[in-house]
Amino acid sequence: MAMSPEALRHLLKKRATILYPYREREKVHLPDGFRGELKFYRDRCIGCALCSRVCPSETIEMGEDEGGRRPIFYLDRCTRCQQCEEICPVNAIELTKDFETVGFDRSEKIIR
Repeated sequence: MAMSPEALRHLLKKRATILYPYREREKVHLPDGFRGELKFYRDRCIGCALCSRVCPSETIEMGEDEGGRRPIFYLDRCTRCQQCEEICPVNAIELTKDFETVGFDRSEKIIR
């Protein structure tokens, strides 16, 4: 059975995928605007609850702690829509470029 000319061309090209886990020399290129894991800066938060009101996936609920009203993030629900980051008046929420978010315990994905 003969190979098609297109298959032969791809046979000599560099591979298109990178094996996981990545080695240092094989850094993954992430485009500008990539939305990764959510990061919360507790010291900046004023407890306004705008983030919980705008979240379409109900990732954010407001709770009480020693500092007053603060959001609780259930990251396993997050769709990374970035609405919470955009509406926060004090920049207490940031979507990082971290995309390796797998965990063995669901409680690891709750930010209080």
